[in-house]
Amino acid sequence: MSTSQKQMSIGMNILGFGAHSAAWRVGEVPANAYLDVEYYRNIARISERGTLDAIFLADGPALAGDVSSSPAGRLEPTILLTAVALATQHIGVIATASSTYNDPYNLARRLASVDYLSGGRAAWNVVTNAGDAAAQNFGLPGAQLHVDRYARADEFVDVVLKLWDSWEDDAIIGDPMSGRFADPSKVHVVDHVGEHFAVKGPLNVPRSAQGHPVLVQAGSSEGGKSLGSRYADAIFTTQTTLEDGLEFYQEMKNRARQWGRNPQHLKIMPGISTVIGSTEAEAQARFNQLNAFNGDDGLIDQIARRIGIPARELDLDGPLPWHRIGPVESFEAGSHGFLEAQLNLARRGNLSVRQLSQRILVGHRLIVGTPEQVADSMEQWFRAGAADGFNIMPDMFPSGVETFVDEVVPLLRKRGVFRHEYSGSTLRGHLGLPAVTSRYANSIQRESA
Repeated sequence: MSTSQKQMSIGMNILGFGAHSAAWRVGEVPANAYLDVEYYRNIARISERGTLDAIFLADGPALAGDVSSSPAGRLEPTILLTAVALATQHIGVIATASSTYNDPYNLARRLASVDYLSGGRAAWNVVTNAGDAAAQNFGLPGAQLHVDRYARADEFVDVVLKLWDSWEDDAIIGDPMSGRFADPSKVHVVDHVGEHFAVKGPLNVPRSAQGHPVLVQAGSSEGGKSLGSRYADAIFTTQTTLEDGLEFYQEMKNRARQWGRNPQHLKIMPGISTVIGSTEAEAQARFNQLNAFNGDDGLIDQIARRIGIPARELDLDGPLPWHRIGPVESFEAGSHGFLEAQLNLARRGNLSVRQLSQRILVGHRLIVGTPEQVADSMEQWFRAGAADGFNIMPDMFPSGVETFVDEVVPLLRKRGVFRHEYSGSTLRGHLGLPAVTSRYANSIQRESA
């Protein structure tokens, strides 16, 4: 199938009140709305009206942000998204959960349960959590080294997939006349013994309509790319320029091939932060209104934190202090992918610190413009082969998702790059991915062939 015949995937990333840190101050919804399930259900229903693939919740096991100036804390994603899934019919629900601060069996069971209750619409976004604050909530003095977190994550995902596969699709017989409920030969122990985990299995939840939850990964470091190319069904990524997007896309597809995978079954979905107005001037005025709450300091502090240099030491109208910024791999705090995307954008555009702060939100590419300009950029990346879809992060909710669904989605449909209606019932179906059969069924089929 050629790129022109494919249709892009689109996820809606619910970041608190929006991608802009001052979104809550506009007052579109009450300041405690992020603790109300109806807030998320409303965003999910709007997204479902636009036939989007899924909603996505980021998360971390620590209190993040300055509680004195912004809403802080998050509801636990698997619990929240179960409630959201029960209030929707089609849209997928993607929950973030740490491989560093969870146990494979409990997390596999929890996510499989969400998949069942949603009718096969669940996904797990694998993260490793870099910050010391999370580590200190689990009895550790600080975060593990990057390489150690990803070594654990690799084994963690392997165990979860084995558990999800421990039931074959036709294991349940359910014959009340004979009294035969399941075929025990089709329910398999895992007997995993590795460096980090020893798990017997099997899982105590059978397989769902899509086989098992979609696996999403969102790291662009070397460890993240290795993990994602081997296991993930979709990768949420951070590239901010088309050149970088093309390079990352080809690299990940090639890595998938090297693992013996079909590269079409790995979806590359860069993040886009949007500030949309009916004209460029209106979009810029909306952006300026949000920026005014924090002043220039708010955006510049984001740059400073990511590069590890205090804002007071930066020349705001000069270039980044490249002589003080080491290799991306040397940074233990924060996301390597976000940092690399930010540095590449500044380097390629020869941007000052102030200019860079106006070109990026939460580490992702920022588009401040009209619906047509947003659709143009998405179509350009998609048709060029830099993306299979996108993870959208509006500046604020609910107006940002409403404008995207009502103004941008119709343009994408008209251009033939996005669906008019759902054709399936599972998240794998929305993403154009095949349902997953148990690895045990596959091995039996190979033996009998």
